[in-house]
Amino acid sequence: MKQFYTYKEGLRDGVPIGLGYLSVSFGFGIAVVAGGLSPLIAILISMTNLTSAGQLAGLGIILAGGGMVEMALTQLVINVRYSLMALSLSQRLDKSFATPWRMLLSCFITDEIFAVASTKSERVGRNYFAGLSTAPYIGWTVGTALGALAGAILPDMVRNSLGLMLYGMFIAIIIPPARRERGVLFAVCTAVALSCIFYYVPLFDFLSGGFALIISAVVASVLAAVFFPVPAPHESTEGEVAA
Repeated sequence: MKQFYTYKEGLRDGVPIGLGYLSVSFGFGIAVVAGGLSPLIAILISMTNLTSAGQLAGLGIILAGGGMVEMALTQLVINVRYSLMALSLSQRLDKSFATPWRMLLSCFITDEIFAVASTKSERVGRNYFAGLSTAPYIGWTVGTALGALAGAILPDMVRNSLGLMLYGMFIAIIIPPARRERGVLFAVCTAVALSCIFYYVPLFDFLSGGFALIISAVVASVLAAVFFPVPAPHESTEGEVAA
């Protein structure tokens, strides 16, 4: 069966993603050790998960002593977008991507991997996707290991400073689209406002951090969808005159 893209081509395309993940996951490794967990735990988390936001939220729940239901709901809300990415990508896969391969390689779908695979002009095969996933997976795991080991030996002041790297990444991701799209800015501000209310208002002391995150994300998303709906492709946008 002919495949248009090889494992080597996928590996080449995944190297830039892996290098980016190497630096970002360094901050996650430090955050885990700063929370009192061992470097081994940090490495195992990154080896079995490939989601920066999900891992950081999960770490907060672990450190707060949250339960499994809380953890499951949080991960569902944060990572449900990967299911949509997988559905979209499934339309571009060739016949080499049998069900067992889909079940295995779907674990490696991230925003960046999805974006690169989606830009290919021909159908994507399992060899290419496996190659595309290799460098990001290694980069994320190795970066976490380096961060965890560094966090175990660095002074507290340096460790806490480096621990801000992951939060800086999220800010860098949010700011550009928030400046372009009012809906994104509205969702971000709403989620921040709700999080502050849940944290500082004594009335909500019974609500754990994980459930506060779930409620904030869901409410902000629903309100943004209601007040700032994305127009369908066939609809004319504001300022355009229908032909």
